[in-house]
Amino acid sequence: MKLNRVEKALMNNPVRALVQRHYESALMQQIGGRVDGLRVLEIGCGRGVGTEIIFKRFGAREVHAFDVDPDMIERARRRLSGFPPDRLRLFVGDAASIEAEDGTFDAVFDFGIIHHIPEWKRAIHEVARVLCPGGRFFFEEVTKQALDRWLYRTFLDHPKHDRFSAGEFVEELDAQGIVVGENTKEWFFGDFVVGVACKASKKF
Repeated sequence: MKLNRVEKALMNNPVRALVQRHYESALMQQIGGRVDGLRVLEIGCGRGVGTEIIFKRFGAREVHAFDVDPDMIERARRRLSGFPPDRLRLFVGDAASIEAEDGTFDAVFDFGIIHHIPEWKRAIHEVARVLCPGGRFFFEEVTKQALDRWLYRTFLDHPKHDRFSAGEFVEELDAQGIVVGENTKEWFFGDFVVGVACKASKKF
């Protein structure tokens, strides 16, 4: 689902970009390494800050990135206009039905998108589907513990049904064949979970 006006303003705030650049992505890199020379997908790219990080910090050769909001894609196009078209593809899309063939990407990045999706398990299935065997899933997610807080309930719009804890999110990744192991960290007493998972050679 699209962000409401309050959350859209928060996500387009320079403070959010600083946290994404210097904390979230640093932890992801520490856990999962770089993606030098690889083909990468970002789900829910917003205005393109994460895409820029994937290129510059993680070393991706090629990034495909989408968002459900056409306005955010236009903002991303302006932000990322310096990247050549053979390295960057931006498009409007849905994480619950990803426009890509099976095993297309070496890595997928999720900077806090899946908790916005009503069918979040379907989104994880799609991530698993488009990852190649051995591909990595870098994620930062907001849990139901955070979404139940007054601030979230009052000012932000999120799906109300079937939200996940950090543990439930990791369990679903494992169930879909994207193995997390010990490669996670929880923030703010379980409000957020960050980690990197690896797609097994076959689903178990």
